[in-house]
Amino acid sequence: MSESLVCGLIGAGITKSLTPPMHEEEGRHHGLRYAYRIIDLRELGLSVADLPRLVRSARDLGFRGLNITYPCKEAVIECLDDLSPDAARLGAINTVLFEDGRAIGHNTDWSGYARNFDRGLEGAAMDRVVQVGAGGAGVAVAYALLTRGAQRLIVVDADLQRAQQLRNRLAASFDGDRIEIAGLADLPDVLRLADGVVNATPMGMAAHPGSAVPAELLRPDLWVSEVVYRPVDTELLLAARAVGARTLRGTGMAVYQAVDAFRIFTGIEADADRMFEHMTALVAREESVVVR
Repeated sequence: MSESLVCGLIGAGITKSLTPPMHEEEGRHHGLRYAYRIIDLRELGLSVADLPRLVRSARDLGFRGLNITYPCKEAVIECLDDLSPDAARLGAINTVLFEDGRAIGHNTDWSGYARNFDRGLEGAAMDRVVQVGAGGAGVAVAYALLTRGAQRLIVVDADLQRAQQLRNRLAASFDGDRIEIAGLADLPDVLRLADGVVNATPMGMAAHPGSAVPAELLRPDLWVSEVVYRPVDTELLLAARAVGARTLRGTGMAVYQAVDAFRIFTGIEADADRMFEHMTALVAREESVVVR
């Protein structure tokens, strides 16, 4: 008989998440009876204050683990018994493993972005990298960029205090001189000498149309990376390709964070290429329905 396990995703506004079918399909390929449940705070009329009860209930009900998304990635830390080293450095959790009666927090957002970068931007220049956005996925992306060798990372955000908080957190793990902060008004100046730029904001999603980087600031020698993966090709990526820039879609980050979470939950190394193909098909199917 195949092994059976249950995992879940806690967040707000997540009823259309593609994470459940990605996990369940990969589990099927490995002979697992794998159920992945959505726990949507908004749909259930709950809030972040209910996290302790939800995490405790999941553990008591025999869940193997949980993925955690907005707005719970920091608040969930208080519900856990321990953190992985990377999660402790980042101060944000997106994966919880229940093991031996304990809840252990991990962060696979940073490794998901790093693996996507390795896959799609191998050999890219990293002397000066600009990251737009210091909230949400920002700290994980910045951690990944510094881990992958960014010599100088300029974090641009409308909220300079938030950007400074990101810098302070990462300065404990990296040389603080490698991290600068700047306001949105400084974007044209900091991009002028940059090798690459990453959009770590929600801008580009269907609910947040537009581009975090004006098209006139793009150029052929500037690589451009996204964290948004729905749509697959954001306005920013389309504009970057139009000027001949090298680009990296956000789809890979979504896939590789799931690959790493799958390994944490199951102890099995997922087939990243297969999960990538499945995610691409799911997004394409979704977008074709929207078009119709």
